[in-house]
Amino acid sequence: MGEAGAGRVLVLGVGNPGRGDDGAGRAVAQALRGALPRAIELAECEGEATGILARLENASAALIIDACASGAPAGTVHRFDVSQAPLPQAAFGVSTHGFGLHEAIELARALGQLPARCVVYAIEGANFETGAPLSPAAAAAVREVVRWVSVELGGEDRKEQAHA
Repeated sequence: MGEAGAGRVLVLGVGNPGRGDDGAGRAVAQALRGALPRAIELAECEGEATGILARLENASAALIIDACASGAPAGTVHRFDVSQAPLPQAAFGVSTHGFGLHEAIELARALGQLPARCVVYAIEGANFETGAPLSPAAAAAVREVVRWVSVELGGEDRKEQAHA
């Protein structure tokens, strides 16, 4: 994805950091600050469908990170290539955003505005209570997704070259 060349490349952390594991996507975005090539746009949002749609506008590629509750063990990381297939709605039914990520992705697809390359990383949450911190399982998954996103975008290769 790092060679997307023409167009905007977006990494979007989605969630509410005030609701436990719902903040996992934004924790990934915060951990990536300063670690990605400058050409990559890094953003965060609460997860409202309209906000996600606005961020996706004119992006040629996007990596989106959010929390989910599919019933898998807490800390499980799911990777969905939504440019190839719809995002499973059941995994994102816990959304505190009303119309959220699933709806935004499918609306962008219907409108022809989904980036040609669009991947969603979903971190399985355990606790979505107001005021709760990230669970240990979600925090470990955040570190894992940070590494995966860096590799997917070519960030680690560039860092290694810079230190050589």
